[in-house]
Amino acid sequence: MKILVVGSGAREHTLVWKLARSPKAEEVYAAPGNAGTAKIATNLNYKADEIGGLLKFARENRIDLTVVGPEGPLAAGIVDAFTEIGLTIFGPNQAATEIESSKAFAKDLMHRHGIPCADSASFSEYEKALEYLKTQKLPVVIKADGLAQGKGVIVAETMKEAQKTLTDMMKSKMFGAASNKVVIEEHLYGRELSFFIFTDGERVVPTVPACDYKRIYDGDRGPNTGGMGSYSPPPFYNDVMGEIILKTIMKPAVLALNDDGRRYKGALYGGLMITNHVPKVIEFNARLGDPEAQVVLPRLQTDLVDIMMAAINNELDKIKVEFSDDACVGVVMASGGYPGKYQTGFPISGLDDVDKDVMLFHAGTRMNPEGNVLTSGGRILTVTATGKDLAEAREKVYKNIPRIKFDGCYYRKDIADIKS
Repeated sequence: MKILVVGSGAREHTLVWKLARSPKAEEVYAAPGNAGTAKIATNLNYKADEIGGLLKFARENRIDLTVVGPEGPLAAGIVDAFTEIGLTIFGPNQAATEIESSKAFAKDLMHRHGIPCADSASFSEYEKALEYLKTQKLPVVIKADGLAQGKGVIVAETMKEAQKTLTDMMKSKMFGAASNKVVIEEHLYGRELSFFIFTDGERVVPTVPACDYKRIYDGDRGPNTGGMGSYSPPPFYNDVMGEIILKTIMKPAVLALNDDGRRYKGALYGGLMITNHVPKVIEFNARLGDPEAQVVLPRLQTDLVDIMMAAINNELDKIKVEFSDDACVGVVMASGGYPGKYQTGFPISGLDDVDKDVMLFHAGTRMNPEGNVLTSGGRILTVTATGKDLAEAREKVYKNIPRIKFDGCYYRKDIADIKS
């Protein structure tokens, strides 16, 4: 098979790495990819949102399977465009993707179908939002309705901070059109959990769960990022909890979308809060998470090509999805200043000095004409390792990180430090 992976982050590098290991994969392409994908696939000079160009390439080169990593192309309708001309593509269509691309839609869907989540209200008028905000208990969560690269959620501790956030989003357009509408919701307490399923629109197959770290600084302080690290499995998770999540959240979400005429095919991510053993939805994402994919896919033992084709062809009941019992830890190395302003173009050294059983999933990297790897984004690499338990996997990662160097490098020191 010829396989095309759309996107350029560490999630997409992980997808390329996993798909390239399939005996069915003859050629793998990444669009646009990064310096990591360039070593194991052919990078293409198309951005992830250049749907017309990607469509033309896939048709002319007879691509057998296209896999979409990021949310942007999904929300823009890449699956609809490919499907319309008979090309095979893994991911939900534009209508189904609205479960991520509009938080207001997702909340309405959950409220209508009794899917447990935080109490909330959505607003497109600033004055009405402000009036409602003043009646809420603190801390309060304010979310931009649209896509904001994982940064459109603010937990406001004081009313002054909450009002400023509302003004920044709705009046100053802090997140552009994404914050034309906002969702104001109660703050949930407990343990966060990332739960993924593969679905063909009827059947639901869970992966192993993970936990991620969204705040920039150790101890979960500072602004939200796209994710600074992840681990799998969470020590507090068990099979009973998994059954509850499937029964009360993931299966009902797929059925609810079906009821709305939005059949969902692909990977669905539930960002959950576990409060007194009861799971509630924080958010849904219409794809695998980043950095969670970097710790979930290394544990996958079943051929990923087989899973994706089964989901596309409504045959998930014919496949057994298996994962290793290993633990996996991934730590993100980021540019200094991220998620605010940061500089790029710095050379990265030490990439060949890590231990053989450590995986480096590239994100914001590029290759210059001389073949040197340079920084080109906010999150640069996810350094990942497996082990018999979280402690062993974590030790491998943190032992190897200091060998990799670039100007302004920053990473959290407490990823998978379960005691802290």
